[in-house]
Amino acid sequence: MIHIYTQIEQGEEWLGRYRASLPLFACVLGFTETGLIPGISAAGRTPEDRKYTACADAEFLYFGAQEEAVYPLPPLAAGASPVLISRAVVEGINIPVYLFNAGLPQAPAVPVIDLGGAIAKCLSQGAAMPIAQVHHLFKQGLLWGSKLSADIQQSYLIVGECVVGGTTTALAILTGLGIEAVGKVNSSHPVCNHEQKWAVVQAGLEKMPNSLDPLELVAAVGDPMQVVVAGMAIAASRRCGVMLAGGTQMLAVYGLIQAIAKTYSLSWQPEAVVVGTTRWVAEDPTGGTVDLALSLGKNSGIPPLIATQLSFANSRYPQLQAYEQGFVKEGMGAGAACIAAHLSQDWQQEQLLAAIEDQLQRLNG
Repeated sequence: MIHIYTQIEQGEEWLGRYRASLPLFACVLGFTETGLIPGISAAGRTPEDRKYTACADAEFLYFGAQEEAVYPLPPLAAGASPVLISRAVVEGINIPVYLFNAGLPQAPAVPVIDLGGAIAKCLSQGAAMPIAQVHHLFKQGLLWGSKLSADIQQSYLIVGECVVGGTTTALAILTGLGIEAVGKVNSSHPVCNHEQKWAVVQAGLEKMPNSLDPLELVAAVGDPMQVVVAGMAIAASRRCGVMLAGGTQMLAVYGLIQAIAKTYSLSWQPEAVVVGTTRWVAEDPTGGTVDLALSLGKNSGIPPLIATQLSFANSRYPQLQAYEQGFVKEGMGAGAACIAAHLSQDWQQEQLLAAIEDQLQRLNG
């Protein structure tokens, strides 16, 4: 049910250490106006829908299917939100969930920890966020990473995200860190819109000075989630395991962790950190996720890239079968949740699929 794509020995050791452990799940929600560019993302059919994607996903993750959702899951061009996967596991094996608002256009209708952030402007302007906000969010990440890890020293922390347009800000961060990422990132489209993403990123990078420290780079072309997760992972890695839940976006965060730790002389434990995602991301024929993970070695070390082998090929729902055609792929910690279900309760393909289909059935009423 789990495949390790890079750093196999380190990955096996990590999985062995946390077998039978129940993790905590922190999900960091953020927003960048980059996500409003027409066609940039398929996480919500229209730019207007995409303003509410994070609120809708957070609500579903926390409460499950409700008759009167304040923010119903937005319609997608095809497929179903990956939060169905995360919710199936969180509910099925009782994972404690903490939701963080790092900067959203509106407050979600669920209990969230507000980090005092704000939305990011479109990265094409080269001035996404004030540097003071980035420093504040990074400190909040360190603080919460330390708090959450205090009680789970024998277990691990899953850190997920929801940022529409986040693979484009990820491309900007990776490129700004000197990592060859063009053509390797993923997207919620069946065929990745590499040219569109790269044009936006180039516009942003051209407007900023060359020698930026990593936090200044985030202020120029990043989004609010990235530094929060970087801070959380740095602090939590000192005490427990950390699974960065996602593909391209979490590889960018991993690159940021390396750069921030080096620039600011912060201690962290790289062997405690892995990146957990889905097979649809790891094996995306229109991206290069494994290549991207390997290219992080240029800076100071390659993370173990681990993915659930969950398949929807035999699902009775076309919305889930759409994942096998390349729609959606990942989000809201979906891949990491499946890995956790396997590690904690030895859930296999049949159990996972049944639990996810049950969520979809309840959502469809």
